[in-house]
Amino acid sequence: MIPNVTQRVLLLGTSHVGKSSCAKALTDLTGVATLSTDTLGRHPGRPWTGVPQPVLEFYQSMSPGAAHWFLQVHHHNMRPVIGHVINSVSVGAGLVMEGAALRPEYLEGWGIPPKSAVCLYADANTLKTRMRENSEYATHAPDMRMAIDAFIQRSLTENDVLAEASARRGLCLLDTTDTDPRSIAGRIAEQVTGG
Repeated sequence: MIPNVTQRVLLLGTSHVGKSSCAKALTDLTGVATLSTDTLGRHPGRPWTGVPQPVLEFYQSMSPGAAHWFLQVHHHNMRPVIGHVINSVSVGAGLVMEGAALRPEYLEGWGIPPKSAVCLYADANTLKTRMRENSEYATHAPDMRMAIDAFIQRSLTENDVLAEASARRGLCLLDTTDTDPRSIAGRIAEQVTGG
């Protein structure tokens, strides 16, 4: 049976935790439209290939704490834009929104009940491996590797922060370490529909 998702569902989590894959699988399962917060505005982004010099310098020059703080400031600045999009969805239309800018502490202000948000997380080694493979880390020069390592560290910090904040607020936490996105999509659909 295909779950009837007629509400706004948010998928939270750090980079490479599987938000996009799970959102696509959830859309395939339910037919509900998906939107990524990346289309609304991006932080400096991933320091992979074709990286502008300012992005490279951002990751090379900031301390891990400053890089994470700057990410949170970006999310704070995105908050009203995301809230506007969420609130513009017609009642009963349904929407799956995924993105790193979705934070547990913003849900109440957006009118999203804890039942309608899921935080995806994975263990640190899995995330590090995914990011190094996706960035083709081994092929890069030392200065680019340094930037990628800084991005990975910031993402691992955010993975822990989001999981802890979600647990405190009673959100569903799903581990994507060794799980197929379709299986997670089924669990998300059951969570938000009460099935």
